[in-house]
Amino acid sequence: MGWFWADKVESAIVSQVANTGTPASSSSSSLSACPIDHSSFTKSSSAPTCPVLSKDSDEVLNPMNNMPMAISSELAPGQKIKLSTERTISTIPRGETSDQGLWEYPSPQQMLNAMLAKGKGDGIPEDAVESMVEVHNFLNEGAWQQILEWEDKYTKETKIEPRLKKFTGKPHDLSPKARMYLWLGQLFPETFNTVPPFDRHDWTVLRSQGRNQGWKEVRYVIDYYSAPDDEETGMPAFMLDTRPALDDFGSIRDRIVTFAGPVWKKAMGEVDEF
Repeated sequence: MGWFWADKVESAIVSQVANTGTPASSSSSSLSACPIDHSSFTKSSSAPTCPVLSKDSDEVLNPMNNMPMAISSELAPGQKIKLSTERTISTIPRGETSDQGLWEYPSPQQMLNAMLAKGKGDGIPEDAVESMVEVHNFLNEGAWQQILEWEDKYTKETKIEPRLKKFTGKPHDLSPKARMYLWLGQLFPETFNTVPPFDRHDWTVLRSQGRNQGWKEVRYVIDYYSAPDDEETGMPAFMLDTRPALDDFGSIRDRIVTFAGPVWKKAMGEVDEF
């Protein structure tokens, strides 16, 4: 996930977003059903993954997203189906100033070319790529909405929305929280998740420190989990675990308040009013 291009764009498209989830057992009710028809997906491609670079790659990368500087929009050798080259504009502000526009998602043709270039395209039917791109975009919009929830109190103070500076994919690096849940899943499989996330991204978010006061960089960790298909629609479901990394006292405090606050209120007998 998280695979944007850094082109400058000036308009936004609104899409559905995922709900916040906690990587508990598969019976969790906080799962987000994807609005995309995945009937053309094969089993091997049911969990959308991003093409990532090998550690020994010497290719020139865009430092904002750790992806090649240019991805072709031309048909790949042997390609049978012509894919769209149109790219969807995200709702996510890019860089420090508004003139840098919004992040832009790859087109289906670019997605296929990148997967093939990185050896990730084997077994993926060409007619499934457009749906994969839609899932990719859907999950990233959901991740950004979750980040906005974490940032809400700071946004209310400064009246300035956060922006996304850069991101990187770490699909092979389990976050400490994901490791903890897998360990707990071995002890309590009915309560905690026993399957690792299929992807991880670290997003560097710019938090305003006040008008003309610059930005503070805040790293967010996002674990992407597959979940059982939605019982009512049969559509695939996904769960995102988005939270600020424990890089400083402020992020530690935010994590404690967010996760421990409801538990404390319940222990004190406080009941939310409807």
